[in-house]
Amino acid sequence: MPLAVVGLLESMMTQTIVDDLTDTKTDRNKECRGQGIANIGSGLMGGMAGCAMIGQSVINVKSGGRARLSMFVAGVALITMVVFLSDWVSSIPMAALVAVMIMVSIGTFSWQSIKDLKTHPLSTSVVMVSTVVVTVTTHNLALGVFVGVLLAAVFFAAKVSNYMHISSKLLDSGMQREYHVVGQVFFSSSEKFVDSFDFRESLDKVIINLERAHFWDITAVAALDKVVLKFRREGAEVEVVGMNKATATVVDKFGVSDKPDAIDRLMGH
Repeated sequence: MPLAVVGLLESMMTQTIVDDLTDTKTDRNKECRGQGIANIGSGLMGGMAGCAMIGQSVINVKSGGRARLSMFVAGVALITMVVFLSDWVSSIPMAALVAVMIMVSIGTFSWQSIKDLKTHPLSTSVVMVSTVVVTVTTHNLALGVFVGVLLAAVFFAAKVSNYMHISSKLLDSGMQREYHVVGQVFFSSSEKFVDSFDFRESLDKVIINLERAHFWDITAVAALDKVVLKFRREGAEVEVVGMNKATATVVDKFGVSDKPDAIDRLMGH
């Protein structure tokens, strides 16, 4: 499994680089399917799994090879050297191969990315540096990418949670208040969602307008249940309006505010 993940990741990165060099768009789903089928066939015949190679692909493109024939010729040449010219290939000094890989690394490295560390957002720079450090330290590309994706998800969740805003206004009667929720409500913004309501205000009715809001997970639904139950505990009638279909589906499935034992279920009793 880790080998398959690493192979797919390297293939996707290779396609990204090649697409940038050739101004083309690659079908990544087709590439993944083809690579999987080829590796299964190779394994059944006793061969080793393979994937797209960044160094070989970049050298091939920069040498003028951009059609399928170029990669076919490269594959035929490689299998010919391995099967028929293995004795000659084994005599090549390892230092020469290392020098080739160093030059490939220099040619494919984005030197501009070092300067961009000063101008890019801190979260973006942290993700990039962490991915590189973990990959180089552990020699495990899958682990490095996992750390990068995890950090990117955490930073994204923290950033999106700040975009949620709740405003309110008193209606004509003076004993009714309407809250307007704007933004994304999920585990990272659920606490801010609950804290935005004033439960001590003496009201007869509270309207929670969700026309411009979206609820993503169970934590968000639990936060809505908590708000509704707190207002009801203070003697106010609560009406939730404007839910989109996706939000309504999640709330109907996991919401407990309309259940007879709502308080006990919400508190986990």
